[in-house]
Order: sequence, then structure tokens, then C-alpha cells
Amino acid sequence: MLSAQNLAVDAVRRPEALASLDLAGWDRLLRQARNANLLGRICVLLEGRDLLRIVPAPARHHLESARTVARRHASAVRWEVRCIQQALSDVGIPIILLKGAAYLMAELPPAAGRLFSDIDILVPKDRLGAVEANLMLHGWSAKHHGPYDQRYYRTWMHELPPMRHATRLSVIDVHHAILPETARLRPDPELLRASARPLEGGNLMVLAPADMVLHGSVHLFHDGEFNSALRDLVDLDLLLRDFAASSGFWEELLERATLLQLTRPLFYALRYTRRILGTPVPEQTLRDANVGRPPPGLLQLMDTLLMRGLRSRHAMCDDWLTRPSLCLLYVRAHWMRMPPFLLARHLLHKALANEDEK
Repeated sequence: MLSAQNLAVDAVRRPEALASLDLAGWDRLLRQARNANLLGRICVLLEGRDLLRIVPAPARHHLESARTVARRHASAVRWEVRCIQQALSDVGIPIILLKGAAYLMAELPPAAGRLFSDIDILVPKDRLGAVEANLMLHGWSAKHHGPYDQRYYRTWMHELPPMRHATRLSVIDVHHAILPETARLRPDPELLRASARPLEGGNLMVLAPADMVLHGSVHLFHDGEFNSALRDLVDLDLLLRDFAASSGFWEELLERATLLQLTRPLFYALRYTRRILGTPVPEQTLRDANVGRPPPGLLQLMDTLLMRGLRSRHAMCDDWLTRPSLCLLYVRAHWMRMPPFLLARHLLHKALANEDEK
């Protein structure tokens, strides 16, 4: 039985069951999938299982259009990555791609049908100046020009202010770590860089498989924005299923989580991919991952919040607890990223800035 409130999840987890949908059901699914940034992904999934034929023509047109857009987007990103390579060729460092660009260039399953708004790279902190200067020489400039935002990024965050190209309008995020220096968890970026894997040709690299899963977990469960949270959870599900085919992956994943002090994000990743998407995780791995398990009261609260946060951001998927859950997840993300005094100062500044804009 399909759930009208979670059709986007059902489409990913049980695509064969979509044959029972009528036109009204397909309309609901398309709305949920579009808001979750999963429309192209669902089309690729149905196509791969020879199920596009069960989709009524009006709905199939939407799915195939999303797939076409995703393919053109992928071509544009490949070109943009080559431009970044050229811009940074004189810096003399490997460029480690993160998230969507990494999935695409490494030809990993989450890339199929996926859209993303920017390209993320990881570089050594002591080379940020050279990287920024070379990108500026090739047309990129910071999107945030206010003195507070500049200081916020450069002093406390794990990345430079986002940079947009003057003519192509592409956006690049230059990271020197995967969490802010003020965060409660501080995985050593040197460990991530040391284990990164090269791609064919040039100086491009991606994180090692276990580190890629851990970074995806950190990004999902330490970010206050949940607009694409379901899409990001699907990414983790696909990565885990793909990497699990390699001998020793689960053991390495647990070892890296301990070494990088990311056992809590990994616990959440395994718990919710399994609970929501049915990700096949070995029972021994689940038992070993309990080292990152929060206290019972906190876990019950996180279940309440995340089982709502990890839905499509469409009104038909909400209940009366959705809005307060998203607000609490937003506050939690900032609490995990900043000490109390800095957090209060930052939120006060943002509140006053928003008032000035009205």
C-alpha cells in the first residue's frame, strides 16, 4: 500500500508499486519528487528497471524532461570542472571534488538524474589564498560582499565565501575542511586529503569511499537546510549499496568514523537510510555503529524531528509537527557549529539584517 504522504520515498524504495497509481496519484508523486529534487533520479530508476512503460503519458513527459535536464546539467558540470582545473593548474595542488561533482566525475550511482547548484572542492587551508586569487583571475568573485559575511566565512567557517563566475554564473564553494573550525566535531581534513583517490587525467581527486559516505552524513545531519534532505539521503543509500560490493568496506567505514570522530553522524546515516529507504546494512555493522548512538531521550527526539525533516518539502507531506521540527533542526545545526556566545551573536545579526531588508 502506497502512502500518499511519502510517495517520493515509495518511488525510490518500491518503484514497481507505482503501477497502482492513478493520474491523481502520479500528480501527487510528481509534486513531491520535484520538491525533493528527485524527479530525474526517479526517471532513471524507472528506466533502469524497464518501468517507464507503466507511467501514464502525461506523467512520463515530466519525468523524461527532468532526465533530459539532468543530462544537460551533467555536461555543463563536466565543462565547468575542466574550467576549474585550468584556473588552478598553476597552484600545484590536487583538486578534491566533493558531493555532486564528485559523484558525477567518478561516475557513481548518485550522479544519475541528479541536479546540484554548485561545485564543491576541498583544498589545503594554507593554499586558500592562491586558490582564491587564481579563481578571481579566471572570472570568479565572492557572492557575499558585506563585511560581516566576509568575516563570518573567513574566520569561523570551513570554506571561503561562495564564488560566482561573472559570465557563466556557475558557483564554486572552496572548502578547507568539512565542518567549521568552531564546530563540536572537528574531523582532520589532512586525513581526508591523505586518503583521497585520483581520477583519470589531470589533478582531480575524490574522497575515499568510506570518507565520501561520512562526508555525506555530516552534510546531511549537520546542515540546517532540509530542502534537499531526502535527495541527500537517497545519495547515501546509493553510495552504501555501491561501496558494499567491495570487500572490507563496512569495517573500513566504522574505522574511519572512529578515526575522524564522526561516529554519531554515521549512526544517524545508517539508522535513517535503513529505516526510510531499506538500505541493506549488515547487522554486525549496525551493532558496531551503536558506539555513536545518542542517549535514549535524545534519540527519540531525533527520530521525531528527522522522520519529518527527511521528507519531500511539499505541503502534502507535512503534519502539525513538521514546521517546529524543521525549526529545531535548524537551531540544532547552528548549535553544533558554533559555541553559544558566537551562535547568539550570529543569530542576532541575521535577525537584524532580515529586519533591515523588509
